[in-house]
Amino acid sequence: MLRRPPEARLRPDAGFTVLELMVIVAIVSIVCAIAVPAFQRIRVKSRTAAIVNDFRVFATGFQTYAVENGSWPPEAGVGVLPTGMSQSLSSAFTRATPMGGKYNWENNQVQLFGFRPRAAIAINNAGGAPLTLTTSTINMLYALDLAIDNEVGGWSTGQFRLNGSILPLFVVEP
Repeated sequence: MLRRPPEARLRPDAGFTVLELMVIVAIVSIVCAIAVPAFQRIRVKSRTAAIVNDFRVFATGFQTYAVENGSWPPEAGVGVLPTGMSQSLSSAFTRATPMGGKYNWENNQVQLFGFRPRAAIAINNAGGAPLTLTTSTINMLYALDLAIDNEVGGWSTGQFRLNGSILPLFVVEP
């Protein structure tokens, strides 16, 4: 039977040294520094994709209504399903958007730069669903512009614009 020398035996007060703990904390910090920005980018992409999908689904519903009725639905309040749209749109139109605020049907309303689209879908502030301009929101505006119009910052052209309140506007018919 082999015997260990006395200095090789475990001490009852054995533990991590301060240096070992500092190395572990440094490694965890580096992993977090890499993971957090990647997580934020993925979160912006997923929210952007959800909004783009909502815009396209809602636009199809409004276009279907216009074809069947010969005109666009009447103006409605923020987060309110326009009259006659219950067959063409789901209740998703009335919920808060992934970026905050609620969807709003804009029928022939003046927007930023005097632009007056015949039909558009906006995202506006609403009670219980605030939409504040933060760095994250601005990044989402750029991502939406890139996803919809394949450009960044063309707020006065294309299908994705900013409305009079400097909030998102998806133009269904110019």
